Amino acid sequence: MTTRRGFGLLMLTLVLTAALLTWRAMTPGPANAADPEPPAAVPVTTAASRIQDMPLYLNGLGTVQPPNVVEIKAQVSGTLIALPVPEGAEVQQGDIVAEIDPRPYKAALDQALAQRDEDIALLKSAQLDLKRYQNLAKTNFAPVQQVEDQQGTVDKQIGAIGVDNAMIETARINLGYCVIKAPFAGRVSFYQLNVGNLVQAASQTGIISITQVKPIQVVFTLPEADLAPAQQAREHGPVAVTVFDGSSNQQLATGTLTTLNNTIDPASGTIALKATFANQDGHLWPGQFVNTRVQVGLLRHAVTVPSLAIQHGPNGTFVYTVKPDGTVAQTSVQVGDQVAQRIVVTTGLSGQQTVVVSGQSRLAPGVHVHATDVSNASPGEASPT
Repeated sequence: MTTRRGFGLLMLTLVLTAALLTWRAMTPGPANAADPEPPAAVPVTTAASRIQDMPLYLNGLGTVQPPNVVEIKAQVSGTLIALPVPEGAEVQQGDIVAEIDPRPYKAALDQALAQRDEDIALLKSAQLDLKRYQNLAKTNFAPVQQVEDQQGTVDKQIGAIGVDNAMIETARINLGYCVIKAPFAGRVSFYQLNVGNLVQAASQTGIISITQVKPIQVVFTLPEADLAPAQQAREHGPVAVTVFDGSSNQQLATGTLTTLNNTIDPASGTIALKATFANQDGHLWPGQFVNTRVQVGLLRHAVTVPSLAIQHGPNGTFVYTVKPDGTVAQTSVQVGDQVAQRIVVTTGLSGQQTVVVSGQSRLAPGVHVHATDVSNASPGEASPT
């Protein structure tokens, strides 16, 4: 009896469960439960590709070199009595930079002048005697030999005056050497000798040195493959050269290519070039290492994009372009020269696309993006690449 009752309860439970499942299957659920939520758009920044003229550059490394450097040394011996120019100051051509005690050389000049005056007086006396002897010889009151001897005395005194003039000139030159002037405009070095020291004319130790800094030159090297473009650029007129700080890539100055060296270095396969800069602001300093950029041409109507848009994959370089429906596509490109923050795209883009410049790590073809356009952002300071 008990077994039959338990079996009945089990059958009743199974029937109720089946009926409940059938009812749930036939009853429609809420509409929003049937459709899955679409994935969220990926935030990215974008910029428009452009069609513009792009300069063509050759980049090298160089050092700043002064056109002229002079070591100021004494040409006469004496005591150094003055250094009118402070250390490190700029001087102009003709400025006094050092003075040596002139008194011994002033005394030598006075002595030479006095000796000439004495010899001039002796010459006048000898000439008067010669004239008297000549008059006496005409009346046979003086022998011919006496006249000839007196003529020799006059000629000797004339020669002595010539020696005196040479001695005076030498004394004046030595006196002039006591005041040393700058041979050209430049910057003075640290003192190598201080006031009060005895300087010798034959000494190898200088007093100061002067380095020309305005204008100034930069000597830099380029690979030998860049020789032909540099020569072709010079044939069309002055070639602009821009230099940048070697550590921060800050632009320092712009000048003109002056000349190319006459040989290629076979050890390094490079050629040296020289450029001249006005350097009125003093940003270029002798011995400074700089990066150089030589403009050798202009690429007209080039398609450019920000350099950050270029991505590298197993099949080469590519960019993500934004389609009108807000999704992205992966576009293969080939790139050329880069100037500042923009790079030339030689194939793959027409110049009318919008490219992704940041946030590419979360992208794949067909992904929706939320784009923030930065096309009008400041490109920043140009620098060599």
